Amino acid sequence: MSMPQTIPGLMISAPASGTGKTTVMLGLLRALSEDGLDVQPFKSGPDYIDPAFHRAACGRASFNLDSWAMGPALLDSIAAQAEGADICVAEGSMGLYDGVAFAGALGHGSSAETARRMGWPVVLVVDVSGQAQSAAATALGFARYMPDLPFAGVILNRVASPRHERLTRLGMEAAGITVLGSLPRRGDLKLPERHLGLVQAVEHPDLDKAIADYATFLRENVDLAAIKAAARGVALPQHGALPNPPAQRIALAQDAAFSFVYPHQVAGWRRAGAEILPFSPLADEAPDASADLVWLPGGYPELHAGKLAAAANFRAGLRRHAASKPIHGECGGYMALGEALIDKEGVRHQMAGLLGLVTSYEKRKMHLGYRRAELVAAMPGYGAGAALRGHEFHYSTILDQPDAPLARVTDAEGAAVVETGSWRGNVTGTFFHMIAEDL
Repeated sequence: MSMPQTIPGLMISAPASGTGKTTVMLGLLRALSEDGLDVQPFKSGPDYIDPAFHRAACGRASFNLDSWAMGPALLDSIAAQAEGADICVAEGSMGLYDGVAFAGALGHGSSAETARRMGWPVVLVVDVSGQAQSAAATALGFARYMPDLPFAGVILNRVASPRHERLTRLGMEAAGITVLGSLPRRGDLKLPERHLGLVQAVEHPDLDKAIADYATFLRENVDLAAIKAAARGVALPQHGALPNPPAQRIALAQDAAFSFVYPHQVAGWRRAGAEILPFSPLADEAPDASADLVWLPGGYPELHAGKLAAAANFRAGLRRHAASKPIHGECGGYMALGEALIDKEGVRHQMAGLLGLVTSYEKRKMHLGYRRAELVAAMPGYGAGAALRGHEFHYSTILDQPDAPLARVTDAEGAAVVETGSWRGNVTGTFFHMIAEDL
C-alpha cells in the first residue's frame, strides 16, 4: 500500500474583505505555475465565483473547502483532489477568523479553521493604508488569536511610499512578524465587480493579461522563495467519497446566466459515472431529450431576463422534460423556473412557468448566509426527510410563491428562513445552493 501523500500548502487570508487578497492569490497562482510548479488551488468558504478565476490563473480546477457545511470525510475527499500537485494555495473568505458563532463554536467555518485542519500556514494580506507601525499590532493579534494556527507572515498591500514601507516594516520587525512582501499602491489591481462580488471569469474582458500582470507585480515585490519555503501541510487521505449524482444523465445549464455550481458536486457526479450534458439557455438550447434530470444552477438570470423570456426553444424543452422527468433549480435557476422575474427597472419578464414563483429585483434586499434544510418533499437525489447544508446569496425578493414548500430552512444559528424552496409535479427549486448532506 502506498503511503499518504503530503503536499505543502498555504492559506492566503486577510483581516477583512476588500484588502486585495484575491489579486494576490491570482498573481501567486500564476507566478508559481510559471516557475514550473503544479499548483492546486482551493477556496475556503461558500464562493462560486473565485474558483473559476483560480483555474484561469493556474490551469487546475479549484475546489471549495467549507468546515461548516462539510463533514470530515467530504473535506478529506476534496483535499485529496490535490493528488499529484506540488503545492496547494487556498484563498480565504472574509476575514481570517470570520465564521459562524453557534453552540459555543466561535469562528466555525472560518478560513482559520480550514488552515488549521489542513496544516497550511497563513499568509496575511494587510492593507496598510493610513497606518504604519500600527499595522503590526493588527498582524500580531491575528498571529496570536489562535495559538495553534501556523502563521507564515504578512504581505503589506497598498504601500504609499518607500518611507511608508520602511516604517511599517520596522513595526513588523519589532512584533516578530515576518514580512513576505510589500506591494506598492496601484489603482489597476482591482478586478471588476457587481452585486454578488466579482464578475464571472468568463465575462472579464482580458483576464489572462490581468493575471499575468498580477504575477509580474508579485515577482517584483514579494519574496517568492520565502513563500514557497513557508508552505506546510498534512498527509492527504487516500480514499474518500464525493457527492453521489442525483441521476445518470444530467443536463446541466452552463452559460453566463447559469454557472454557480460547486466544483466538488460535478466532480463527484462524474467520478460516479454520471454523464454531464451541458446546454446554454442563453443560446436558446433545449436540454438533451435523453437526460434523466435537468439541473439549472444559480447565476445572473436577472441580467439576461429578456433573452431568457424570448428563449422559446429552451422553455419548450423544459416543459417537455417536466412532463415525465425531474427538473431542479438553485437560486437563479429556481427563479428561471418560476412564473416571472421583475428586473431592477421594474420590467416583468415571463420565465418558464413550471413553478408559480415570482421574484423581483426592483427593490434590492440582500439574503446571505448558511442554510440548513430539512426536506418535506423529495428533490433529485434526496428523499423527504433528508437534511442538507448550503448557502444563500442573492438580492431578489419573492412576490409570490403559491406552490408547496420543499423544505424547512434555518440559518446557521437555527433561526427560521422564509425562503423554503418549492415544488410542483416533477419540478423543484431552492434559493440556497446545496453544498453537502447534513453532518
